[in-house]
Amino acid sequence: MATVSDAPTTSILRALVTALEDKKAEQLKVLNVGGLSDITDYLVLATGNSEPHLRALRIEAEKVFDAAKLPIAGTEQGGYGSGWTVMDAYQIMVHFFTTEQRENYALDKLWKDAAEIDLKTMEAKGAAPAKPKVVKAPKPKKVATRKSGAGKAKSKEAAKPRGAGGKAVATRVTKAKAPAKPRAGTAKKARQAGKK
Repeated sequence: MATVSDAPTTSILRALVTALEDKKAEQLKVLNVGGLSDITDYLVLATGNSEPHLRALRIEAEKVFDAAKLPIAGTEQGGYGSGWTVMDAYQIMVHFFTTEQRENYALDKLWKDAAEIDLKTMEAKGAAPAKPKVVKAPKPKKVATRKSGAGKAKSKEAAKPRGAGGKAVATRVTKAKAPAKPRAGTAKKARQAGKK
């Protein structure tokens, strides 16, 4: 089994888990997402039974991070009554939920490929974190190049019919004209002219 390799992070996680258990956090879970996420290495998920309970859990987590001199990048709450708070301490990100919001956000399912850390031994169990995929750069597509204006003139010139001596012969395309229709009244005028 893989253990949490970074000793300072391990001790912070142990202290955090202990503090949250002392404050009666429910469904406490630590996930190793280091190989799956570019944002953090560990997700800590905890459920509280009310808004005041979530606030108490957040305060305990702040105390642990302050004692470890681990900077907190930010804390985000959806507002009072939202049932969700997240704390970003770079290597460790903590999510506090009410039961309803934990089911709603379903981070346990979203990170199902992450290795869950045994809270007693701090060893990974379950799925191992995925290794970063090596993505090959796509081959460049062949792009048709456009001929310069001089090239176009040559190609048009080459397409013209050639006469004797290789000189281009001017050609004109004309449309055949349809016979003109007699105008109204012209037949009558022609008859009158014939009578005179």
